[in-house]
Amino acid sequence: MSDNIEKKEEIIETGGYAELVNMEEINTVLAEDCDGLEFALDKIKIPAGGGTAFEVPADEEGETDMVKEIVGVILYNHAVNSYYTEKYSGGSNPPDCGSFDGKVGYGTPGGECKDCPYNKFGSGDGKSKACKNRRMLYILQENEIFPVVLSLPPGSVGSYSNYVKRLISKGLRPSAVVTKITLKKSTSGEGINFSQAVFKKDRILTVSEKEVLAPIINQMKELAANLTPAALIEDDNVFVDQETGEVIEPLK
Repeated sequence: MSDNIEKKEEIIETGGYAELVNMEEINTVLAEDCDGLEFALDKIKIPAGGGTAFEVPADEEGETDMVKEIVGVILYNHAVNSYYTEKYSGGSNPPDCGSFDGKVGYGTPGGECKDCPYNKFGSGDGKSKACKNRRMLYILQENEIFPVVLSLPPGSVGSYSNYVKRLISKGLRPSAVVTKITLKKSTSGEGINFSQAVFKKDRILTVSEKEVLAPIINQMKELAANLTPAALIEDDNVFVDQETGEVIEPLK
């Protein structure tokens, strides 16, 4: 009986994210098989109009799949702000002012985001902000080496904030748990339907899983930090989502 219990505990402790290869092996694979190649992290899209399925890249180039939930560890997250003097109408036009960290904006008007009049409720349509505050989540799904990026629109940032607050109140962080993300249809104060992300803790990571993920989390933070230099925006060398106008990352 005791032998069976020990075996079961061992499976639990070494399964899941503990099965990931270590960073040294990952770097070896990247150096050997990806030398000279350039690629970005896959992006998950939240639909407009109240849809309840995410759009994710499929295995076939240029194809997408629709999935009802995203399950993984949120390795890292940070704010992204973008302001357009004229209402964004599509295309790859960079914003007049953008911020990769939600703290300092570059462009016009630029400066400290917390003091900007366009970052105040009521400066945009209705009670909204003229500057769009989004949140970038870097999510590692089980049995994957590379994380995916989920850019939360303004209508979902509050939901994520509440989720993080619930975790912290229990002594947890987003990077210490497996999170399940779904979508629900919501309606704004102006009567516009939109898709809102819903967050739920699926389980707490084991000690072994946390140890395996620690260097990956640090590497993700370094990657995100490299998306913030002011020169990228000053030179208009940015990537802008053609559907939403959000700044996602510098062009490679």
